Amino acid sequence: MTAITLRAASRQFQSLQACGRSTVGMLRQTAPAATLGTMPDSPLLTAAAVAVIAMAIAVVVGVGLKVLRSFRDLGTDAERATYHTLHAASQAGQHLRRGLNPAGAAKASRQLRTLLGCDALAIMDTSGVLAWDGAGEDLKPRMMDLAAGVLASGRTAVLPAGEAGAATEATGGPLAAVIAPVRAGTRVVGAVAAFAPSAGAGLVRATSEVADWVAVQVELAELDASRTQLMEAEVRALRAQISPHFIYNSLNAIASFINTDPARARELVVEFADFTRYSFRRHGDFTTLAEELRCIDRYLLLERARFGERVQVSLRVAPEVLSTVIPFLSLQPLVENAVRHGLEAKEGPGHISITANDAGAFAEVTIEDDGVGMDPEQLQSMLAGHTDGEHVGLRNVDARLRQVYGNDHGLVIETAPGEGTLITMRVPKSQPGHDA
Repeated sequence: MTAITLRAASRQFQSLQACGRSTVGMLRQTAPAATLGTMPDSPLLTAAAVAVIAMAIAVVVGVGLKVLRSFRDLGTDAERATYHTLHAASQAGQHLRRGLNPAGAAKASRQLRTLLGCDALAIMDTSGVLAWDGAGEDLKPRMMDLAAGVLASGRTAVLPAGEAGAATEATGGPLAAVIAPVRAGTRVVGAVAAFAPSAGAGLVRATSEVADWVAVQVELAELDASRTQLMEAEVRALRAQISPHFIYNSLNAIASFINTDPARARELVVEFADFTRYSFRRHGDFTTLAEELRCIDRYLLLERARFGERVQVSLRVAPEVLSTVIPFLSLQPLVENAVRHGLEAKEGPGHISITANDAGAFAEVTIEDDGVGMDPEQLQSMLAGHTDGEHVGLRNVDARLRQVYGNDHGLVIETAPGEGTLITMRVPKSQPGHDA
């Protein structure tokens, strides 16, 4: 690369020399005839030629230094090899984040074959071949038979060229195979097979390392799936929590109006139906702030039917945050906690204030009550999961927020016995991966 560039620079230098000679010629042509006749080697012409040559040399040196500097910036051979290896692994990892499936395995196999430098590479699960990249596809129908022992024992197998399969058009000779198991925990969930004309110790070790790396991606995918299932289970737990307590009290409140105020009873039945339809819906883990506030409005309407003027509510919401996506049933349990554990045990009327403000990149929601409050140490222990308590709705919402947005986005709760409770929740306004 350097030699080619220097040759190009040399050619440029020769061109500049020619340019210098032509410049000298032009100077001679434009000089007065008398002068040319008497001063064939004028110092002026000589100086001009020297200047052109010096400029050409400077250009060549500058170009050469620039080329050498850019070549050094690429790093050593080892550094470049490390970069290419990490880049290929990163690209393959993105395709395996959903586990072993045909689409992801097909894309990852290209990167992994590049890493191993083998003629062909296969990725399979316990039921069949998911992807094949490279030569020797005539071996693909036999792949599961070749890998049967590996999938059963969990030990790497090396098959000599004559045993692995017949010759291929691409290699012109038979291919050997190294088949390494992919383990997720104690289970063998698949295998990686590398094919080459010979299976040396280096290929065996490299294939085993690639299989272990694939296993890590599979375990991460299973962890993501487990987190999703946990969130769904927690939503189901919230629904179960709502049903026995709230439904019984709401139906009693509705029944009390049937004879005295039938119109109010009909209104409450409609609100109760809308609330339960929203709470027990089966689609989606996310909703909008506007939808959750409508659910809260129905909930409070039903609770005021029971408590009358004892429950006073004020609401202040910035319109620009109404479309913010939040986890499903993340606000309603906080309001229910304020009613059940804050105001219900308080003598006389109580007040709940709900605000939603625009805080730059976040929507900040606060729910404050002037009820009986809680013991901060017991609350902290309950949120950490060390003890059980009545405020399981708070713990559930706090855990879900941390799972979705990270530990910095859990609930912030300020409380003390007899001092009421202030709960703050902050969620990002932009959430491309979450659909309401």
